[in-house]
Amino acid sequence: MHASSSGQQSYMEPESDWDRDLLLDPAWEKQQRKTFTAWCNSHLRKAGTQIENIEEDFRDGLKLMLLLEVISGERLPKPERGKMRVHKINNVNKALDFIASKGVKLVSIGAEEIVDGNVKMTLGMIWTIILRFAIQDISVEETSAKEGLLLWCQRKTAPYKNVNVQNFHISWKDGLAFNALIHRHRPELIDYDKLRKDDPVTNLNNAFEVAEKYLDIPKMLDAEDIVNTARPDEKAIMTYVSSFYHAFSGAQKAETAANRICKVLAVNQENEHLMEDYEKLASDLLEWIRRTIPWLENRAPEKTMAEMQQKLEDFRDYRRVHKPPKVQEKCQLEINFNTLQTKLRLSNRPAFMPSEGRMVSDINGAWHTLEGAEKGYEEWLLYEIRRLERLDHLAEKFRQKAAIHESWTDGKEAMLTQKDYETASLSEIKALLKKHEAFESDLAAHQDRVEQIAAIAQELNELDYYDSPSVNARCQKICEQWDSLGSLTQNRRESLERTEKQLESIDELYLEYAKRAAPFNNWMEGAMEDLQDMFIVHNIEEIQGLITAHEQFKATLPEANKEREAIQAIQAEVQKIAQYNGIKLAGTNPYTTITPSSIDSKWDKVQQLVPQRDQALQEELGRQQSNDHLRRQFANQANVVGPWIQNKMEEIGRISIEMNGTLEDQLTHLRQYEQSIIDYKPNIDQLEGNHQLIQEALIFDNKYTAYTMEHLRVGWEQLLTTIARTINEIENQILTRDAKGISQEQLHEYRASFNHFDKDHSGALMAEEFKACLISLGYDVENDKQKRTGIMDSDDFRALLISTGNSLGDAEFARIMGIVDPNNSGAVTFQAFIDFMSRETTDTDTADQVIASFKILAGDKNYITAEELRRELPPDQAEYCISRMAPYAGPDGVPGALDYMSFSTALYGESDL
Repeated sequence: MHASSSGQQSYMEPESDWDRDLLLDPAWEKQQRKTFTAWCNSHLRKAGTQIENIEEDFRDGLKLMLLLEVISGERLPKPERGKMRVHKINNVNKALDFIASKGVKLVSIGAEEIVDGNVKMTLGMIWTIILRFAIQDISVEETSAKEGLLLWCQRKTAPYKNVNVQNFHISWKDGLAFNALIHRHRPELIDYDKLRKDDPVTNLNNAFEVAEKYLDIPKMLDAEDIVNTARPDEKAIMTYVSSFYHAFSGAQKAETAANRICKVLAVNQENEHLMEDYEKLASDLLEWIRRTIPWLENRAPEKTMAEMQQKLEDFRDYRRVHKPPKVQEKCQLEINFNTLQTKLRLSNRPAFMPSEGRMVSDINGAWHTLEGAEKGYEEWLLYEIRRLERLDHLAEKFRQKAAIHESWTDGKEAMLTQKDYETASLSEIKALLKKHEAFESDLAAHQDRVEQIAAIAQELNELDYYDSPSVNARCQKICEQWDSLGSLTQNRRESLERTEKQLESIDELYLEYAKRAAPFNNWMEGAMEDLQDMFIVHNIEEIQGLITAHEQFKATLPEANKEREAIQAIQAEVQKIAQYNGIKLAGTNPYTTITPSSIDSKWDKVQQLVPQRDQALQEELGRQQSNDHLRRQFANQANVVGPWIQNKMEEIGRISIEMNGTLEDQLTHLRQYEQSIIDYKPNIDQLEGNHQLIQEALIFDNKYTAYTMEHLRVGWEQLLTTIARTINEIENQILTRDAKGISQEQLHEYRASFNHFDKDHSGALMAEEFKACLISLGYDVENDKQKRTGIMDSDDFRALLISTGNSLGDAEFARIMGIVDPNNSGAVTFQAFIDFMSRETTDTDTADQVIASFKILAGDKNYITAEELRRELPPDQAEYCISRMAPYAGPDGVPGALDYMSFSTALYGESDL
């Protein structure tokens, strides 16, 4: 047995196989003899001859040499025409030497055995020739010859039912595999659906007859020999199948072309899927922003504090629950967009332009509008809560003072309109007059309260209190009643003064009591009103001011008590004089309704209210101290978190330009850095919790820190977005490096040069900075070598500097700027920079390559049919092409012909379908 000297041992059989063949099954020998004879004749007939007996007809070496010349296309040494044994041996040796010259090592096969007609050795020699010239060069996807032939059979028969090619013996016994091979390439020759697995003889004869008649493949085996053998001979089957392979070898070019097209279409399908994902995510995010902004811009105030507090709680839910996922979606959208653009550039496709209104800039603009509305909304909520708090306080104060005043005026109109003076005695008239004077004093004392009630009502109107109509109606009624009391008081005084001349008796003690009791009574009523007065404060200083005022009031109580004792002494003196003189008093003091018992009762009430006021003020002092603690607690955290966020932002900026290690090292470092930032999230959550405590306590200022929760939230979101974008930039650089074949050293050189000219560390170069960067790397259109490689050595670069004056031509530089800055922003990113530096050195698919591939599938026609696409391409990619190809408009077309040329150029953005 032979073996290849060029590394082809995998398709050969071990040397011991031919020893085993000495015991070859007679059925196998018969199959080999028939198959090899037919194979040899398929070639010898080209030279006008054939063999009848394989071990006899090759003995003189003449037809053997002729066979080798036909199948190799080469001339062998001239044969010897003598009939002697030595002549025959010399001819056979010339054939064997030629076989050996083709890299085949012949083992155990000598010229003597062939000349002597040794069947086993002759079959072994022919098998060696078949392997070398018919099978060795068959390779599918870099497999060995035998494996390649098997893989080719498996692929071609994969779509057919009841066919499962696993070997070159049993898999072919039922004949369906032979028929499937023919039908796959020439479907018009075989009615495959009518074949039955249980009729192998018919199947085999059908395939062999069709192959011989239409494919010029001679019948190499008998169907009965195959069917009646437990395991058909592998070499015979391989020889037969290789004839089918060579008959259809032209289809291999189509398969290669189909593979290229499938690869291109797969890239397009994946990119279209990414574009659809971007469009949907962008639409969803813009729709959420569109729905949210009107809610944040709605400034319709609620009527009550509870309703406004609910609005504030809804806003907190928005900030904690609803907005953070959208921040992530926005960041992911930008990352997806950048990744998609990178893939499009790497696959030589035109840049992706989102549909109108869905650009990244549109989303950023909408997001900016959202955050503007958000900030204004929070300020408005806090203002409205303060306003409603003030309104509730004023409204309660109005109701309290109005109730006190209405209680005092109750019955006063009836008292002022009575005619008691008409039948009164002189002393009674005097008493009525004095009583009226005391009432006027009392009336004047109430003037301040009426003015306070009117002032509070006016303030409620100015602050747009929701229940202003009822407040105004009550205030109007009080004012009108007050005016009426003034008029009635004046009328009664005039009536009393008309009869005063007739009334001269007066009780001075009663009068003095009445005069002193009235202001003291008013003072006590005012004191009780002040002690029960509601208050609202926002800091410790304000409550301490109220406590100081209360202490000052308490300091006046001893002097007030002396006045109370003096007033009560007057009443005691009246009783003493009346008792001494035997006067029977007519009940109460005729000049006043203020009794000694009412004075004592009110004085006791004042004494009770003083400690109650003390307790209320101390409780409020405690609440303000608690609020101050909350301020300090938030400030202590904020003053740590704020500088931490700023420091991390600065560190990310440094990392992005320092280029420590490989891109993978940088990516690993950045991801570790990102994890350290994510691990810091509990500090933000704790700060949010303390901020919520402050808002729930209605604290609106904090003198201990310059940081607000809004400022820290924005900084935190910017930090997360910045680290994610930085990681994405490194990932895209890795994608570009690997796809473009850029070395780590080249990328490091690009990065160093880019950073050198990026003076402001903005991550982008202005046009003049970019031109200087290109020149520093030795790029110039006038140098042919640079055109080919994109990079110069030092000598070329010096020559370039001398010849060009360190400049790029304006037209060439404008062309380059059109590539790296298609949107005319005036700035060039690092990603665009390295894309440009590597794009002309990379071997990528082109439109011309795809057109050439389609042309092979189309059999060199200028159009292709749907049937051809479905035959050569996988189903999904075939339908993808059919749905997108325009009808062929050329003069040589047929109905249903498709234009593959315009379709191919459209894939690369070079024309429109």
